Amino acid sequence: MGVAIRTAGEGDRELIVRLLDDAFQDDPVSGWVFPGAADRRAKHPALMAAFTDIVLAAGRIDVTEDGSACALWLPVPADEGHDEGDAGDDEGPAQVREAVDPDNERIEAIGRLTAAVHPAGRAHEYLWMIGVAPGRQGEGLGTALIEAVLDRCDREGLPAYLEASNVRSRALYERLGFEPAAPALDLPDGPAMWPMWREPRPHLPA
Repeated sequence: MGVAIRTAGEGDRELIVRLLDDAFQDDPVSGWVFPGAADRRAKHPALMAAFTDIVLAAGRIDVTEDGSACALWLPVPADEGHDEGDAGDDEGPAQVREAVDPDNERIEAIGRLTAAVHPAGRAHEYLWMIGVAPGRQGEGLGTALIEAVLDRCDREGLPAYLEASNVRSRALYERLGFEPAAPALDLPDGPAMWPMWREPRPHLPA
């Protein structure tokens, strides 16, 4: 049986924020941004809310019908990279930091570091985040969410891009046709992230 997927709207905001918070509490990059467990539990939801608001406004969020997994996608026009905040706004990372935790420099740093390695020049779909509820991981929900968009990318001749934040997700993306787009991004005194790119595959009409 296939996975039922729908497009999230404003009414799903709290569901998406809670899902992302649960899914990324133990992620290496989230642990780098908020090194203390108590601080992470307190402030991580606000960061996920900021990301959710950006994508609800400028992109699309796909969610499984049962609310157990979601994927945040941003369309990136040709000749533009990625910035956390309004498209093309160099102050986006600073704005996110100010809204979430002004004293935490790493919130701004993660936005600027990922923007610096984001490919420019070709229009593409950017998978910003994908979250699966901890108790539902390993069921193929993330794969179903990603493949739904990759199928469209193949039909439209669009590449796709992402940054893998852990070894497990990197392996999944490789199985879906993503390849290294640049050397690993080593966060200062922290974990690695892997920029990955997928060229569209030839689409055969049914």
